[in-house]
Amino acid sequence: MATTTVRRSNTAALVVGFVVALIIIFLVARYLLREQPPIRVATVHYGDLVSTVSTNGKVEPQANFEAHAPFPGVVKAVYVHAGDHVTKGELLLTMDDSNAQAKLATAYAGIKGAQANYEVAKAGGTSQNRLQLQGQIAKAQIDLNQAKHDLAALKKLELTGAASPGEIASAQERVQADESSLQVLEQQRSASVNSMDVAHARAGVQEAEQAYAAAQSLVSESNVRAPFDGTVYSLPVSATEYVDGGSLLLEVANLEHLQVRAYFDEPEIGRLAVGQPITIRWDAKPNELWHGHVARLPSSIITYGTRNVGEVLVSIDDVDGALIPNTNVTVTVTVSDLKHVLIVPRDALHAEQGKSYVYRVVRGKLRQTPVKVGDLNLTDMQIVSGLKDGDVVALGSEATNGQPLSNGLPVDVEQQ
Repeated sequence: MATTTVRRSNTAALVVGFVVALIIIFLVARYLLREQPPIRVATVHYGDLVSTVSTNGKVEPQANFEAHAPFPGVVKAVYVHAGDHVTKGELLLTMDDSNAQAKLATAYAGIKGAQANYEVAKAGGTSQNRLQLQGQIAKAQIDLNQAKHDLAALKKLELTGAASPGEIASAQERVQADESSLQVLEQQRSASVNSMDVAHARAGVQEAEQAYAAAQSLVSESNVRAPFDGTVYSLPVSATEYVDGGSLLLEVANLEHLQVRAYFDEPEIGRLAVGQPITIRWDAKPNELWHGHVARLPSSIITYGTRNVGEVLVSIDDVDGALIPNTNVTVTVTVSDLKHVLIVPRDALHAEQGKSYVYRVVRGKLRQTPVKVGDLNLTDMQIVSGLKDGDVVALGSEATNGQPLSNGLPVDVEQQ
């Protein structure tokens, strides 16, 4: 019995020792793994770095003509179809201009009436008024002459004592009164020619001429003609259709010269420059690609939905007829294209207090290394200084086990 008990005690001791050894091995392994966490890395290398910016835009003609209804009315006739090529001056559409013609006739009569009124005012009134005023002036002149004659006769009689001083004074007053009456009538005749009536009549002629010009414009605009050679690409109306004033009748453009009005977000505008190459894609034709260049930069920032954007005009260099106006497209501008530069993934970059650095892997440990960054795109960046071709850098801010990266940390390279 004693021997059996001793054997059992030895076996139990061996088991306990084995378990303790396993625990120690596990703890040591765990400690070692914690001290050398696995990390993702990348190798610095030379390559080409292309940086692009994409946004949405709409295709439009560089030169576009829109005809709008000059007044509410009926479309009398349409002489073209959508897609037709037209030449400059060709009649495209007419509106029923009956009312416009009536307004033109009324305006013409208004000019004649205003001109007649102006001539009357300029001559000093109507013929009857002028004759009446001239008769009054003639009579006043006769009365004045008679008063002067009577005064002269009385003065002769005064020399012989046949006329009293009172008669002389009365005759002098009559002469003065007749002179005043004649002067008033002369002033009336002068004033009738230079009064505000003449200016008012002249203004009436000008207003009538303006009304006539406006009526002429309505008649002219009721006949829509092509302003240049081009294609009718929009024709939303048909003959006999009633339209409101200002309604779009048709659009004509030279479809060989198209552009895209692209909307770039405000932070991206500073990277744009006239002449930068652009590619254009249209979802309706996903296998086709068009090319262009930045033609004009924005002059202001506008609100476009929930975005603050700048409108950039893009000239399309390879118009082929497949891309049509008013289509929504995606444009991608190449803002930089660097050849044979040092490249590293952006995920390797760290920044602290305005300074940039990466963690190089040197003999199994991380070494914090300051770097100067040049251009970049969504995934990679250019290294101007601080690294050389072949250097290995850590990616991310943590090891794959979640341990933060730090200077001097022993690491295990997970992949390279």
